[in-house]
Amino acid sequence: MPIIEVNHLTKEYRLGAMQGFKQTLLKATGRLTGKKVEERPLFKALDDVNFSIAQGEVVGIIGHNGAGKSTLLKMLANISTPTRGSVKVNGRIVPLIEVGAGFVPDFTGRENVYLNAAILGMSRQEIDSKFDEIVDFAEMAEFIDTPVKRYSSGMQVKLAFAVATSIESEILIVDEVLAVGDLAFQRKCFDRMEDLIKRQGRTVLIVSHNIRQIERMCQRVLLLDHGHIDMDGSAGAICNAFYDRNDDRIIAQKTNRKLMTTGELELASLTLQDTNGHPCEKFEFGSDVYFHIQLKVNSSQIKPKIVLGIHTTDFINISTHVSDEHNLPAILEPGVHDFRGRIDQLPLLPGIYSVRISIDVGNIVTNVFYADHVCQFKIVESGFQRSSPESEGFFRLNVKWNESPKALTELKGVLASN
Repeated sequence: MPIIEVNHLTKEYRLGAMQGFKQTLLKATGRLTGKKVEERPLFKALDDVNFSIAQGEVVGIIGHNGAGKSTLLKMLANISTPTRGSVKVNGRIVPLIEVGAGFVPDFTGRENVYLNAAILGMSRQEIDSKFDEIVDFAEMAEFIDTPVKRYSSGMQVKLAFAVATSIESEILIVDEVLAVGDLAFQRKCFDRMEDLIKRQGRTVLIVSHNIRQIERMCQRVLLLDHGHIDMDGSAGAICNAFYDRNDDRIIAQKTNRKLMTTGELELASLTLQDTNGHPCEKFEFGSDVYFHIQLKVNSSQIKPKIVLGIHTTDFINISTHVSDEHNLPAILEPGVHDFRGRIDQLPLLPGIYSVRISIDVGNIVTNVFYADHVCQFKIVESGFQRSSPESEGFFRLNVKWNESPKALTELKGVLASN
């Protein structure tokens, strides 16, 4: 028997602002008198959703913003009621949704621990037995008798996470709360979650935009799209499909770029090209990539240098090349100048990347132009799985392996003596 069973679950909301009593009364009167009443359209946050989850499963829920992920979790946690359909939960459930939202600002941390734990179903005796563990995990011993209104938002979330994960339950629901506190505390959160999953065998549902996190922790993933379950399967297969969809969206959208210029020169164009000189946005892993840069120079510039770089779509700079004095003329006279080049066997792993360009001039180096997100490109490789361990990072290492004869001899000696 499934521990969670969802059948034809639908949740609708009326779009638009809330109306006052007068408007509500006028509309009700209009309906009774047969007048046509203008109604705002209904929005289906969830639309006929069906799935079941077995005991001990760890399931990730992913999708774009507004896909219905948080709404689904609220239905499962009985925080919100469905418009149609049913949710059957066979076990005690603890939701980590909007963690810390229930704290009373004027209560101390101690009082809020008891209040929140009681709301989540713990008895006074259970809270007493776990109180020290909760405070130690949250690293809040020094502040536990201070009113919560004097806590930072991170301190509140740390304490709330410690409370929620200390409760004995069959089902845990997590909504974007694993990035709480500083980096050291985030590591503790991951360790706590892995303990709940691997050693305690809890049934866990996780919503997150961190796909790497979902891949690591989940066995199965549901992909939501506009209130529907679009895909349901293994974490690797679904996350790969999600990566592909997002890559296509990123390539298609026109992103704003950071641009700084003194006006002394302008970037007329920068294009990436294939081996035939045609503009290209998709390259095979390890292939040569050609580029064409066209500069419009408005005043003479001496000793120019072009800095060409590659960054991720979230602005992590991962590679940079600086032209030297042999690549460019000593003086750029006013007019349009073309520069072409080739990147040999680009070793970037499959994914979406962006190009940035910066131009420095003068005996005393002065930056006269900078732009990022100038153009985007995609690296692909047949059979490559974005969710597999070898996809982590940005470059593939060229490592040559061999077996040490000395180590092999020593191993054979040990085996012989035994």
